[in-house]
Amino acid sequence: MEYKIKTEERYTVFTLQEENFNSLIAPDVKSELVLLADKDVKNLIMDLSEVKYVDSSGLSAILTADRLWKKIGSFVLAGAEQPAVKKLMEISRLDTILIMVPTVSEAIDYIFMEDIERELNDDDSE
Repeated sequence: MEYKIKTEERYTVFTLQEENFNSLIAPDVKSELVLLADKDVKNLIMDLSEVKYVDSSGLSAILTADRLWKKIGSFVLAGAEQPAVKKLMEISRLDTILIMVPTVSEAIDYIFMEDIERELNDDDSE
């Protein structure tokens, strides 16, 4: 499985460098996601811009990430713009559940806004 992880102060970008996000690599992706969550990565951006096909195992890995990061911060899916991937997200209605944006840049903006909102809410509760 080919992937790249880029960690910044407020977020980590997990870029899957595979054309097919299927049952052959989904278990490895899930393992990496669990490791990132255990390392206290607060916000995760999953970049699927190189992915052309996702099957149910890939969707399961994406939902695992969403579930893990609901507890610790934000999860944003970026780059799921290939027609087959986009259509599967719509058919499975994941586009109504997940935060999905076209680019990593937009995902970073979203993360920053979420962090600011959390900080403001924390200040209000004190």
